[in-house]
Amino acid sequence: MPKPLRLVLVDDHEMVLHGLDAMLRHFPERVEIAGSATTASAALALTAAERPDIVLADVRIGRESGLDLTRQITTEHPETKVVMLTVYDDEHYLFQALRVGASGYVLKRIDAAELVAQLERVAEGETVIDPALAGRVALSAARLSAGEFWPGAHLGLTQRESEVLELLVSGHSNKGVAAKLVVSEDTVKTHIRGLYRKLGVSDRSGAIAVALREGLFR
Repeated sequence: MPKPLRLVLVDDHEMVLHGLDAMLRHFPERVEIAGSATTASAALALTAAERPDIVLADVRIGRESGLDLTRQITTEHPETKVVMLTVYDDEHYLFQALRVGASGYVLKRIDAAELVAQLERVAEGETVIDPALAGRVALSAARLSAGEFWPGAHLGLTQRESEVLELLVSGHSNKGVAAKLVVSEDTVKTHIRGLYRKLGVSDRSGAIAVALREGLFR
């Protein structure tokens, strides 16, 4: 018999952690809970100490980013896989999760048996995507291959957010972006907040760095 998969559970809500623990303990031959954490720093320390097979983490961990945690774990502990378990039914977050090294993205409404089956697929080297999102991802990939998308669409940016980002990369101020696009500065600020969220950054320099790293604008 193969050994059960060792898991670390990460969520900022204790009730969610207790619920997951109770669900997964019905499958003792297949999964084992190595520990749980409610903060990213505690999760990273627990991963270093326990070396689990898989970390289950939410996209948001309180005010912290589960995406940043995923990047850290996959960099520092490449033998440990990370699966996002979240309520965010959003392909934008899915694309970001895959970019930082996540091996799966499943929604919290998944039942226990299916979750265990998905984790076993991850352990075997597959990347799993919740069926609720898989169809939309396939459509996005088809549109991208057909050249129907704008720079940054694969990162979740709208066409207008892409236009705003291009102007930021060119050195325009908010006022300059507003003048170029013939919109108000408040509208520009709204678009900037949106693209920051989707790129997983907190300021203009971070957004520009992502744009340059991804080669979005030639």
